[in-house]
Amino acid sequence: MNGKQRKTYQAIFEDPIHSDIDWKDIESLFNGLDADISEGRDSRVRIALNGIRAVFHRPHPERVTDKGAIKSVRRFLNEAGV
Repeated sequence: MNGKQRKTYQAIFEDPIHSDIDWKDIESLFNGLDADISEGRDSRVRIALNGIRAVFHRPHPERVTDKGAIKSVRRFLNEAGV
């Protein structure tokens, strides 16, 4: 993980939950963790990390991720043992 990915990781786990994290930064974090990323239908993105799988929706037309999605990413990372 590089420095920007570490900052994204820290922002995901801060309270109160951020509502200003760009989705591209979250995908970069997944890449830095060597997750398998595949495109689904429409705006879906499938992520597999340490045997745990999840499907997320890219935000559109905005580029930032909402609080509900940040909670889901947080839960996914915890379940994957990151």
